[in-house]
Amino acid sequence: MKGKIFFLIVFVTLSLGNANCSKGGGDSSTPAPTPTPTPTPTPVNNVDFWFTANDQSVLLQKQSGILSFGTVANNNPFIDIDSTQTFQTIDGFGFTLTGGSAYVINQLSSTDKTNLLQELFGTSSTSIGISYLRISIGASDLNASVFSYDDMPSGQTDPTLANFSLSNDMTDLIPLLKQIIAINPNIKILGSPWSPPVWMKDNSSSIGGGLQTQYYNVYAQYFVKYIQAMKAQGITIDAITPQNEPLNPGNNPSMVMTALQEADFIKNSLGPAFQTASITTKIIVYDHNCDQPTYPTTILSDATANSFVSGSAFHLYAGDISALSTVHNLYPNKQLYFTEQYTASSGNFGGDLMWHLKNVIIGSMRNWSRNALEWNLANDPTYGPHTVGGCTTCKGALTIGSGITRNVGYYIVAHASKFVPAGSVRIYSNISGSLYNVAFLTPTGQKVLIVENDATSAASFNIRFNGKWVSSALPGGGVATYIF
Repeated sequence: MKGKIFFLIVFVTLSLGNANCSKGGGDSSTPAPTPTPTPTPTPVNNVDFWFTANDQSVLLQKQSGILSFGTVANNNPFIDIDSTQTFQTIDGFGFTLTGGSAYVINQLSSTDKTNLLQELFGTSSTSIGISYLRISIGASDLNASVFSYDDMPSGQTDPTLANFSLSNDMTDLIPLLKQIIAINPNIKILGSPWSPPVWMKDNSSSIGGGLQTQYYNVYAQYFVKYIQAMKAQGITIDAITPQNEPLNPGNNPSMVMTALQEADFIKNSLGPAFQTASITTKIIVYDHNCDQPTYPTTILSDATANSFVSGSAFHLYAGDISALSTVHNLYPNKQLYFTEQYTASSGNFGGDLMWHLKNVIIGSMRNWSRNALEWNLANDPTYGPHTVGGCTTCKGALTIGSGITRNVGYYIVAHASKFVPAGSVRIYSNISGSLYNVAFLTPTGQKVLIVENDATSAASFNIRFNGKWVSSALPGGGVATYIF
């Protein structure tokens, strides 16, 4: 039996071997099978990229290119992002909703106004997500006429504020604010007066002059009444400044208030009045140019005034944006705000885009500001309405006439407001050559990088995070926001 089994195994083996022999007696080996090609991985986009060109050929458009993180070496400089190094929390980005802005927006048809407000303040993919507004307490110079909330006939006063009324803002500003709040209930609102009622002033004029000391307590109650009256309309005032541009006596309206006067007003009148009335609205000092950082530090050096003050606000018509860091370094527990910068009717789109992104958006953020606001949201094609003596060259983010034109201010703010919601935190990023930038971590964990190429020539660069990078490029004067 064992022999039969052996024979069978040998027979089968030989049979299989002979089956593999070629008939011609040549090479009996089997050709190796052709290997199946390994499919090339489909590139995965890791970074979204929105771009505005200096020449307006591209305006806040999402780009279709693929940006994938990797480690392929190149000679590009690096913008490094480190989300473990955090700085200030962001309150928002936006504009001043002047009385004139409210007026021209309200001239739109109901459908056009609804669509515009959703575009400006909504959260859809077609919205730019404005999250912070500044408004004037009484008239600014971009109202059609001068008024306060307690105007009296010449020679008369109202120390009990019996005549206080928001009536001048009930036609345009307040109804529009209510519509905006319905879209974004969390929008932050800052109120700033251009002038108190003229009967409180030492020159009885809406232009220049100062606040009489006998009316300090009355004026403090004016702020209390304002905040309470706005609250009754469903409008929460998050913060106020005691005076817009307190060193500018030439606007209409305007008033001069020195640093020592503002400190006196806050510590002896405004702060105690807020405390007594349980007002939690923040008091923010200064609200003027970066060339006088000693103004806010003078107030903050007064211990009593300091106790009532949340922080300091700046404009940049003079000085350098680094003034905010000067104040921060002296008073790191106080907040910083950037509350106004206008684009002029004579301005150039590309030049304004570069300068404002570099200084107002990127510059203010890198110097501890919690917000960044451009000036007026909207006006008509003649840069009105404005008061007699008010700004005649301030160009709104929107021009509203027979249609709606989106001007450079719109894109300056939108490159931040659309992608960096309130509650985001600034994180570390380095400046590389002409590539000015700032980075954020949003509440949902996204990283956002805003880059402005301040050179006239194109620049290639890498965005590096956690040891990997993507490569991108910006033409001269171009602006981009990257999200990943």
